Amino acid sequence: FKAGNSFLMHLQIKTPSTVLLAVLVSSSITAQWLNQPDPRIPRTKDGKPDLTAKAPRAPDGNPDLSGVWIRREGESTPAGSNDKGLAFSLSWFMPKNAEIPLRPAAAAIFKERAARNGGGRPSEHCLPHGVPGAMLPPDPFKIVQTPGLTLILYEAFVDFRQIFTDGRKHPKSTNPAWYGYSVGKWIGESFEVETVGFNDESWLDGLGLPHSEELRVTERFQRLTAGHLQMEGTIDDPKMYTRPWTFKVDFNAIPDADLIEN
Repeated sequence: FKAGNSFLMHLQIKTPSTVLLAVLVSSSITAQWLNQPDPRIPRTKDGKPDLTAKAPRAPDGNPDLSGVWIRREGESTPAGSNDKGLAFSLSWFMPKNAEIPLRPAAAAIFKERAARNGGGRPSEHCLPHGVPGAMLPPDPFKIVQTPGLTLILYEAFVDFRQIFTDGRKHPKSTNPAWYGYSVGKWIGESFEVETVGFNDESWLDGLGLPHSEELRVTERFQRLTAGHLQMEGTIDDPKMYTRPWTFKVDFNAIPDADLIEN
């Protein structure tokens, strides 16, 4: 499967439910009406957020990822994708024509889902997007970084993830879950998160990339500036893919704002 397949990029919405979802997603982008200055954000002389400044630091000296974020367009995102109602795809966050190494059975599942432009995806039934799918819609999310625990709060569906940073390991046995079980640690300037323990009900993206319960997702977060967060992800699922493969998503800070109820 070629990630840049033009056929998949030009599929149109087929069902009323996906139309409604597109409306809800687009409406949330401009819904951040709160204005509460955040003391952690660097300021210019006139008091405005300086989003090109160096990333703030947490009390432990690591970069502070805290704040409200929203994803940027990927390097392969089709123009006007949100307006066209295209299902968000991991291929948008990979180089054009990058290879997604699907096994034949997984390719058949994906082809059927993609032919419906992702129609019938779990989120149409208000079920979680999962990992990494929850990072891909153009919806705000909030990172809360505390000693021993980092939280990701999603405005969509009022969902959340817990990333444990207290030194624990993954449990030997997990209860399969939509967001899995996440353990994180700092490696230099990068916050590395390993997540396992998934059920096989979620999709990797809105277009329908499948996964099994053997899925392992590695995310490496870096706050490049006060206003720029980057996450490089690696998908490792030997049942569905012939080898691990990567993508990269960038996010813009939404300064002096907060989440609102979805």
